[in-house]
Amino acid sequence: MEIRRIDGGRPPDAVAVRRAVFVDEQGVPERLELDGRDDEATHFVAYDGGRPVGVARLRAYDRVGGSDGGSESEEGQSGPVPEGTAPARGGVAEPTATAKVERVAVLAERRNEGIGRELMDAVERAAEASGYDRLLLHAQVPVVPFYERLGYDAFGDTFAEADIPHRRMRKEL
Repeated sequence: MEIRRIDGGRPPDAVAVRRAVFVDEQGVPERLELDGRDDEATHFVAYDGGRPVGVARLRAYDRVGGSDGGSESEEGQSGPVPEGTAPARGGVAEPTATAKVERVAVLAERRNEGIGRELMDAVERAAEASGYDRLLLHAQVPVVPFYERLGYDAFGDTFAEADIPHRRMRKEL
């Protein structure tokens, strides 16, 4: 298993896995899945024998109000990324900065093999190396226990994202 880090852009292998899992398997509209935020993100793609089997995305997260570890604006997107804090730009985050983990997916036939854990380990190492103190993510309710095993804490109420129940989760690094 090899995990490759790709800074910015829209990596075709990452999109292929996301499309297979979120669009084809879960019925998320492609316009929601391909949200226009790939250029400002760092992507992690897990390969097995040269074939992409899992993905994750990490991006700087600008807190908009509240002190819950990162609440989002009404559009469900974070605010502008402060210059120099996005890992994709190679900058170092501000003290107590939060990054958001997104689009974590493993192909159905490869689940329960530890690929998701390896992806999350790579994401956390990269976030910490970039100076982030906290990670935030929106977990689909059935995978909340997976993230809890990795040290994430759920907070707030269940909410719908792309008509799928989610929980907000965070982890201090």
